[in-house]
Amino acid sequence: MVASMKTINGRFGYEAAGDPSRPPLVFLHGIGGAARAFRGQLAHFSNRFHAIAWDMPGYGGSQPLATVGIPSLAAALQDFLRDVGASKPILVGHSIGGMIVQQALADDPTVARAVVLAQTSPAFGKADGDWQKTFIEARLGPLDRGETMTQLAPSLVKELVGDNPDAAGMEVARACMAAVPEASYRAMMLALMGFDLRAALKNIAVPTLVLSGSKDNNAPAPMMAKTAGFIPGAKYVEIEGVGHLANLERPGEFDAALDDFLKAIPS
Repeated sequence: MVASMKTINGRFGYEAAGDPSRPPLVFLHGIGGAARAFRGQLAHFSNRFHAIAWDMPGYGGSQPLATVGIPSLAAALQDFLRDVGASKPILVGHSIGGMIVQQALADDPTVARAVVLAQTSPAFGKADGDWQKTFIEARLGPLDRGETMTQLAPSLVKELVGDNPDAAGMEVARACMAAVPEASYRAMMLALMGFDLRAALKNIAVPTLVLSGSKDNNAPAPMMAKTAGFIPGAKYVEIEGVGHLANLERPGEFDAALDDFLKAIPS
């Protein structure tokens, strides 16, 4: 089934596929992404789920937030789920999307039936840390010097991926990155500063898949494996050779990992 683009309440843009009466499966993209980055997954899972991918606030068809932070993004997610009627969804959060999922669970442990934390982290660390400052400067510095997201997209995506990524997926990744509004990109990067929910991992009480790529430098596999160890009963999957964009680099392997996890979730 082909995903359809929709808006709701003039606030959120999203794409969806599958019968709305089926269980909701909701995908949350990363800083360089968009709802359309998950079109392959919406098509793959639409025969069993109402598969939904949002445009994060400030992206695509979604209105920006007045104040951007992981807590405000998690509150926006709660509003989005309510507005689209996605009660007790399975949430699949990639990168900052996974941070939003963690915050939503910390705010309301019953918000989801199950979660997938894909290539994300439970902490970004101290806002004044040297590593954090270097990370932000490397990503915002070129914009400060006058380059555009369209100009930066090819190099930004190249830095994110691993071995032999899917060519069609890379076209999507570059298009999504190029389309990110500069203001949104800046706001989301700064929203990472100070994020730390490591102490909350032990409280996650829903089935959880932690998914990593062996070549991911943004959310390194050893860190993700350690994260999984703190979540009660979590399943850990590492995709060999994949960088930070697993669903676009190796869509078949990404979908297979999700399939195995989803089939094991109690009804």
